[in-house]
Amino acid sequence: MSDTSSADLRQAILEAALKDIPFDGWTNEVLRKAGEAKGVSLDEIDLLFPRGSVDLLEAFSHAADVHMVRALESADLASLKIRQRITLGVRSRIEFLQGHREASLRAASVLALPVHGVLAAQLLARTVDLAWRGIGDTSTDFKFYTKRATLSLVLSSTLFYWMSDEAEDLTPTWEFLDRRIEN
Repeated sequence: MSDTSSADLRQAILEAALKDIPFDGWTNEVLRKAGEAKGVSLDEIDLLFPRGSVDLLEAFSHAADVHMVRALESADLASLKIRQRITLGVRSRIEFLQGHREASLRAASVLALPVHGVLAAQLLARTVDLAWRGIGDTSTDFKFYTKRATLSLVLSSTLFYWMSDEAEDLTPTWEFLDRRIEN
């Protein structure tokens, strides 16, 4: 199994699992079922997802990050102010999650467990780093850390707000994000 085929296979299994996660949660059973649906043996599933459903959840976060980075890459960032660039990154990630709302809510409940606190922090750190790098940030001094800490707070609070936003167009979430960015 090459790295490329491993990544493709992980993505295919994630996509298969996303149809069951809203009902059954982020479980090893859902992972096994999705692997079987893609013709993947249990041994291969263990190689692709050594920590089981936790790795599946991490793959979901990675997919949201990839969506965000692609949105940033396809935008005319030079014409946007820094705040607009960051808003675009956060919005595009939430738009991806909105397409998998129930799976996202279940992921948040898993990541809120103390046993997954380190993973939650790692995923958040990776996302904000990718967002800053995606908009062209090259800082290496103290600003590197303050920018990421600030965006972590903005992203986290906006995600929590989004979880309770029932508007179809997410206008309340986007307004909340705009207020956080302005602060």
